[in-house]
Amino acid sequence: MKRIILISYLFLCFSLVSLAMKKDHYTLGIFEHSCDVGKVQHPGTALYDSITETFKLIGSGTNMWFDKDEFFFTWRKIKGNAILYSQVAFPQEGVNLHRKAGLIIRESLEPGSPYVSAAYHGDGLISMQYRTEKDSATYEFRAQNDSLPILQLSNHENKVVVMAAGEGEPLDTVGELAVSFTGDKEYYIGLFVCSHDPDVVEEARFMNTRLTVPAKDDFTPYKDYIGARLEILDIETNNRKIVFESDLPIEAPNWSRDGKYFIVNAGGLIYRIPVEGGKAEVLPTGFATSNNNDHGISPDGSLLVISNHVMDPPSNGNSVIHTLPIEGGTPKAITANSPSYWHGWSPDGKYLIYTAQRNEQWDIWRIPATGGDEEQLTNVKALDDGSEYSPDGKYIWFNSNRSGSMEIWRMDADGSNPMQVTDDAWQNWFAHESPNGDCIIFLSYPPEVDLGDHPYYKQVMLRTFKLENDLPVGPPKVVAHLYGGQGTINVHSWSPDGKKAAFVSNSSRIE
Repeated sequence: MKRIILISYLFLCFSLVSLAMKKDHYTLGIFEHSCDVGKVQHPGTALYDSITETFKLIGSGTNMWFDKDEFFFTWRKIKGNAILYSQVAFPQEGVNLHRKAGLIIRESLEPGSPYVSAAYHGDGLISMQYRTEKDSATYEFRAQNDSLPILQLSNHENKVVVMAAGEGEPLDTVGELAVSFTGDKEYYIGLFVCSHDPDVVEEARFMNTRLTVPAKDDFTPYKDYIGARLEILDIETNNRKIVFESDLPIEAPNWSRDGKYFIVNAGGLIYRIPVEGGKAEVLPTGFATSNNNDHGISPDGSLLVISNHVMDPPSNGNSVIHTLPIEGGTPKAITANSPSYWHGWSPDGKYLIYTAQRNEQWDIWRIPATGGDEEQLTNVKALDDGSEYSPDGKYIWFNSNRSGSMEIWRMDADGSNPMQVTDDAWQNWFAHESPNGDCIIFLSYPPEVDLGDHPYYKQVMLRTFKLENDLPVGPPKVVAHLYGGQGTINVHSWSPDGKKAAFVSNSSRIE
């Protein structure tokens, strides 16, 4: 469930300056250099479009096999655990069906170096290819299915895992291997292309490329944090764009009603960030300096609702819902009882809905937006959370583990007629309906995550399903794989036109 933020941590660690957009831009995006490996006949080229965040690699080379390598490589050096993710495509028909492009880690730039790669071939073959000793033979694990353009290569404590997915699908493991050339030593990580024909030049493109440094294994949840990226997702194309980065954990973006800025929380404070990126501005919230990631904007855009941990009796550190002017000001307490965690505002502006613990049970409750008596909407011996109204106010979406796993549910606005919507292996949280009512986006954790928890720093997915006549149509579709979880999309984050959604992914600084 929700956790109380440590006040001492807030005031010691967070400041407006620390949330300023990083200016460390490379001409190759997240990478530092590019070069040909081996004696190629046609020198390669790497281009990076910072607007679309797309890499284009053009290169040649005979092969990456046996004890020799010839290919083009864009890379950076890194040490420790890392996750590299990208969607690969050959935009042209090409010449050799065995041409390949993908993700790779290497011990060195020398031909014959130990390496592990996630390779996408011209004929659709997906494989994990590797050489464990210098100048030794190359081996591979082949994926069961072909034409899986989404690749992920991760290194964790000297074990490298390659995963792949088709568009709209979860990642599936292609292979994993213990290696000896990472550990405490620096290694090369990046993107590659190989034409598989010395006389031919091939082009490969890489979209949604992310290099992530995950949290350390011994981190303490709700005490230790890593950095964050505020991203915008185009729902039609699944293209992602990073608009803000921080070494500190911003969370839970709300898109303003006029589409100009985001509201996020970080270290107990509330910040406003322009949609195009730039400087984060503290929103004055008076005495409320221990805000969690359950906040939002009123339907008319005039008010902000926050969930602040009140240290004074009778709350004693529990979350209490408050409202205040959207430009900032003195918060007004709405809920007399705690803990109460806001999640939704009725479209007519009259009610707030929230998750609250009463009588040792977590349920969904409703209260007038100006304060008053609260009303219980669910009453089951399970965790009900993440409530949010449909745009027409007829329904409330929520997530519940009442069926034995955490799933997305929907009920009428008065709490009647609950209906389970998802039913699969994933732990599903925080459903948000688009403003035009045609799509739901939600967060999915892997099956091994406890069905009552939504932790930080996990491999998670954002998924969507279409709505027709107020009902979901077809199986959910994956629209983003990311490293995140808690704080990624806890609250409504759709753009006003319903074409994009904002979310937060996580990574430590790449040294």
